[in-house]
Amino acid sequence: MRYILFFLLLSTQCLAQFTLRQPDAIPLHGQWSFAMDTREIGEARGWYKDSFTSNNWDQVTVPHCFSVDPRYQFFTGTVWYRKNFPWQPQADKRVLLHFDAAYYKAGIWLNNQKVGSHEGGYTPFHFDVTDYLKAGDNLLSVSVNNDTWQTGSIPGSKDNGNPNDPFPGWINYGGLNRPVYLTVEPAVYLENLKIEATPDLEKGTALLRVKARVRNASAQGSTGKISPLVWLKNQSLKLVWKSNTGTIPAGQTAILEAEVSLKSNEVQLWSLDAPHLYQLKVGLGSDTLATHFGIRKLEVKNAQILLNGVPLRLGGGNRVVDYPGLGALEPDWLVEKDFRLMKEAGMEFQRLTHYTPNEAFYDWADRYGMLIISEPGNWQLTPTQMDNDTIRQKFQQQFREMMERDWNHPSVIAYSVGNEYLSETPSGQRWTKDMIDYGRRLDPTRLYTFASMRLNILPKRPEDEASQYCDFVCTNTYGNHAKVLDHIHQLYPDKPILISEWGTRADGPNGEAGQVSHLESVMAEIRKRPYVVGAAWWTYNDYQSRHVGTNPNGYRPWGLVGPDRSPRPLYASHRREMAPLTLSKVSYVPGGQGKHELILRVTARADFPAYPLKGFSFKTRDVQVAIPDVQPGQSVDVKIPITGFDKNIQVEVLKATGFSVLSESFELK
Repeated sequence: MRYILFFLLLSTQCLAQFTLRQPDAIPLHGQWSFAMDTREIGEARGWYKDSFTSNNWDQVTVPHCFSVDPRYQFFTGTVWYRKNFPWQPQADKRVLLHFDAAYYKAGIWLNNQKVGSHEGGYTPFHFDVTDYLKAGDNLLSVSVNNDTWQTGSIPGSKDNGNPNDPFPGWINYGGLNRPVYLTVEPAVYLENLKIEATPDLEKGTALLRVKARVRNASAQGSTGKISPLVWLKNQSLKLVWKSNTGTIPAGQTAILEAEVSLKSNEVQLWSLDAPHLYQLKVGLGSDTLATHFGIRKLEVKNAQILLNGVPLRLGGGNRVVDYPGLGALEPDWLVEKDFRLMKEAGMEFQRLTHYTPNEAFYDWADRYGMLIISEPGNWQLTPTQMDNDTIRQKFQQQFREMMERDWNHPSVIAYSVGNEYLSETPSGQRWTKDMIDYGRRLDPTRLYTFASMRLNILPKRPEDEASQYCDFVCTNTYGNHAKVLDHIHQLYPDKPILISEWGTRADGPNGEAGQVSHLESVMAEIRKRPYVVGAAWWTYNDYQSRHVGTNPNGYRPWGLVGPDRSPRPLYASHRREMAPLTLSKVSYVPGGQGKHELILRVTARADFPAYPLKGFSFKTRDVQVAIPDVQPGQSVDVKIPITGFDKNIQVEVLKATGFSVLSESFELK
């Protein structure tokens, strides 16, 4: 799959790179005209029209987050973007205008005509603009409103009337925060792909089923069938697909399917430390659409989550999309930086809080192994909001847009239908059941859950709380962990428990040292409880907020790292506690001519975190030595050659994917 890259100069004067998802995309990045609409008069006054002069408007660079632009910092309301671009119409082609995200409400005009609108700040959307384009110069105008401090948006404010409580827990970073671009398609084109890869673990085979949504934008009905091609490690697999010819009515969409069985020598499973990826390209007439996928099996058995038949108990984290000077912008360098810091802190899974980030993060998770629980924006909705039909429809729209973007990523193992709502109420119960049922109809291949804050004190019976509908229980627990975890396990003895949030702030009574001691004390309790399959610290990074309890500097200091990603003492402690192994020195054997031998014992943890060690290695200043595969609870001794006359040596443990999980110093005597 090809990616189109473009560069832009941010207001912070750093060169940033964003990845466009679509092959052959025509980027509309770069300079746009910009104005704030403080009195909400832009549409009535025709700010979108070419007859309206915008010569005195400011110039900004898209992708653009106006909330962190010093000229408009933290403005809440409507803003306008305008851009002129040339176009030459092409016969029998359709032109689609794509927005990877715009926070929060967007209105789109092209050449003085309203194209459409979209609500939702983190999911992609597009419009067919073929009939709006003209030869020569074209004017694209976009209004964006980021006012999610009012009730009715997803995510948005609560309707409880409490002072300081309505605001969401993060900043409403507004703007065209992600790329904008055009694609050119034939009249009958592939709109979306979904691949379901189901392995047979006993036989080592797999079944691939491709579902393609095809849109017929012509005035005549069409027939066709899809032609999939698959590559593994750049080698084309010679597969014989079963596919039927389907009919796509004029002006409508249809689903065309194909399936094939893979032999055992064609199957390489996707896992944390062996994240094998396949490439898929589907053809229909003159159109093609590509994606990657992985083959893996998810199961829940005996209060455990199994990946490819192997139980996993993992450390994780919650990442908030927030960076000084960038706001909600996620250039590639920041995505890579955050991914590496999280992996090397022992965060093997991420619960997305509380919205879907840039898709580039999913690509990193697919390529280098990280599990993701994806979550759209029900953040503490009240019972009356959860019963509101309009809010339900908005949530389902964003839920569907999120799933349709992300469902081919093997890293996505589960969907969450919300965070910290009153899940013991009839409204919370209905919401959980209905939204999980809705999700399963669209994507039955994932697990489903939500993050509960009510299990800490409630309920007395399992049927009294909405976790009864989940495949595994997620609990946000900030104290009394042993009692709470035991209570949840008593309620739901067959369900795995994942601590979706836990932690303490760096500005608490004991400061940063208090974060470390809290981590160590809670980890001791987690390790006693085999039904706890994951623990995600809140949060990986500090973030800005307007929620009650935010510091005077605007930040909430929960993170392993500060706003600029500077590590706190907690980072090293989390890295040590979440390492899946321990090291001990067995012996040191000095030799002649400065050549010696250090023998270290590697023990794979059997408690928490616990998963098989495959492809791990030691790295020193001079050599890299493979560690034999080790199962949880087992040990192996490894010889490391040493040269020179140093008194100490630093030994680093690397995963098969190259990420460091542990570093320790040993005395050479």
